[in-house]
Amino acid sequence: MELQRVQSLFESILEQVGRVVVGQQELVEGVVLALFAEGSVLIEGPPGLGKTLLVNVLSKAVSCQFRRVQFTPDLMPSDLTGHSIYDLRKQEFSFNPGPVFTNLLLTDEINRSPPKTQSALLEVMQEQQVSVDGTTHMLQRPFLVIATQNPIEHEGTYPLPEAQVDRFMFKLLVDYPAAADEVQILGHYAAGRDTRRLADFNLQTVLRAEEVLEIQQAVKSVIVEPKLLTYIVAILNACRTWGSVTIGPSPRAGVNMLIAARTLAACRGRDFVTPDDIKELAPWILRHRLRLRPEAELEGTTTDETIQAILESVEAPKS
Repeated sequence: MELQRVQSLFESILEQVGRVVVGQQELVEGVVLALFAEGSVLIEGPPGLGKTLLVNVLSKAVSCQFRRVQFTPDLMPSDLTGHSIYDLRKQEFSFNPGPVFTNLLLTDEINRSPPKTQSALLEVMQEQQVSVDGTTHMLQRPFLVIATQNPIEHEGTYPLPEAQVDRFMFKLLVDYPAAADEVQILGHYAAGRDTRRLADFNLQTVLRAEEVLEIQQAVKSVIVEPKLLTYIVAILNACRTWGSVTIGPSPRAGVNMLIAARTLAACRGRDFVTPDDIKELAPWILRHRLRLRPEAELEGTTTDETIQAILESVEAPKS
């Protein structure tokens, strides 16, 4: 697939999603980029901001299968991955696939379940496969995990293990819509269009699942000059040695930055990556991989502010 075609499809998806999801441009672009880059997304924000709606609309625009799992304290790993059932007629065990066998998987309030259940997603997110009773079952592609968590309510929640957090390509933050966007949301309902009935919005399928795989292959042709690889590593090393940071990003962060930068360039019709692509994506990729010192947090320093200071301290390569 030509990169101009990738840009056209990217803009078409944004247009279709924008018919229903008002505002939240960064969130929408981030989720679509993750789909094209074969990454996973962790979304943090208060409830009621359209996270589930976004994934549902995206599945209609991309013609993909969508499943949603509500994480609760009693959710078991087999409730996600599936389990073996003994068939009396055949006198053998047969595998009953769980909800992870889909294209778009929304794990709502992922931090509501204990670590044992959360860890069931580790193999799913990294290898896109499930191992049950010694047998490996491959997931269908394309595959995208979108997890949400509520940053306000912490009672009855379990912090995500570092190993799992590191497997998310992006962490996107969702905030309340601007006044003009909220007026437009109310306008949908005033005009008789209900987001629970997506048929009211005349959505069109603009991309097939097979074409997503073609896009994932096409972005690999985007040129990344060696000096940009050095620039990515310089950013990671600066994060690891920054005074207010106790835990820095892993090498997986650099790999994700490279893949995401290629995808972003392709979605904007370019066959080469620029330093600005890396700067734009850095907060999404790094904010969940940095841990600040307690004294820095007490002073009110945020992770995003730290990332911005690090980016300003690292000299970008000249074009």
